[in-house]
Amino acid sequence: MKKRPRIFLIAGEASGDHLGASLMRAIRGICPEVQFSGIGGRQMVGEGLDSLFPMSDLSVVGIVEVLPKLFHILSRLRQTTHQILLERPDAVVTIDSPDFCFRVIRRVKKKARSIPCIHYVAPSVWAWRPGRAWKVAQFLDHILTLLPFEPRYFEVHGLAATCVGHPIVERVSQRGDGARFRRKYGIKDSQPILCVLPGSRMSELSTLLEIFGEVANIILRKSPDAVIAIPTLPHLRSYVEKFFIGKGINPILTEQEEDKFDCFSASTAAIAASGTVSLELAITDTPHIIAYKVNPVTAWVAKRLLKTPYVNLINILLHKHVVPELLQENCDPERLSQELTRLLEKKDARTAQLMDFREALIQLGLGDIESPSQKAAKTIFSVIEKAMTST
Repeated sequence: MKKRPRIFLIAGEASGDHLGASLMRAIRGICPEVQFSGIGGRQMVGEGLDSLFPMSDLSVVGIVEVLPKLFHILSRLRQTTHQILLERPDAVVTIDSPDFCFRVIRRVKKKARSIPCIHYVAPSVWAWRPGRAWKVAQFLDHILTLLPFEPRYFEVHGLAATCVGHPIVERVSQRGDGARFRRKYGIKDSQPILCVLPGSRMSELSTLLEIFGEVANIILRKSPDAVIAIPTLPHLRSYVEKFFIGKGINPILTEQEEDKFDCFSASTAAIAASGTVSLELAITDTPHIIAYKVNPVTAWVAKRLLKTPYVNLINILLHKHVVPELLQENCDPERLSQELTRLLEKKDARTAQLMDFREALIQLGLGDIESPSQKAAKTIFSVIEKAMTST
């Protein structure tokens, strides 16, 4: 391998930004001279990435929701492709966000087939649109999966696949300090804390913040001494602050990573937008429910494509309803508050969730000697070396 390999990384949302930052550290652990370029958020920038443009430009979800930003996203697509072809990196590593990332890779491969393209976080072909496995095998060189049963879905189509495990298990040593959070914000041990997580995308906030705010009001009417805490991101903080002006809730807002996990650890229960955050809550032993609501057209399409009875990964792994899923018409303040009240008031309900969390995390790699990021980094270098020897 040449002395200073260059790897072009693309992450399109907050969860991908975290994966990317961990991956960058692991890659640098193998090859300190590595050069990074690409697109990422705050965490990847903190690891030394000079992002081509703000990652938030790509953080849009849903069929209807993306339409107003379509031309801007297409412009970013052309810009990204052009930059990769200009740099000719030793590998392109895309992280989740398949709608954008796969379009970039297909364009790159049309003009530079020799550039190795690796995708980190396999699309859930076992859950919906199984035909995607064959499609991605046509333009990807390798895929890194999080779940042990995923590789076979791609290998059958000739795409090399490696299960590296889920990066959430790397957080087990950084599970947060609940006592520190309570001291910092002057919260008594007797006060219940409800952690509210309405999402990391503006499109999610615009829908869920109103609903979750009503839930917080219901909980406060039942338990006036309860504390509402909302971990958010720096670019979303002002939006969240403005939303709660005059609503009489006065939540604690945090934006630092350490504060977020301290908040999780301190919380009696949480309500979260569906996504990776559910595993973050599980690793910190935080009982929770998930909720989500999108445009009815998006929901109608998704319902007909989905091949699994659950959307939450913990539920999928354990084949049972561990984490309550309140989606679309069930994403209603009254129903949400009822489920939360059960977790806030009944210790047995919280304990049952925590026991199931541990079982699911073991399936995701908890306790393995090598971390998922280290496994992913080693695989990426093996792909680069293979490409070099074949040229």
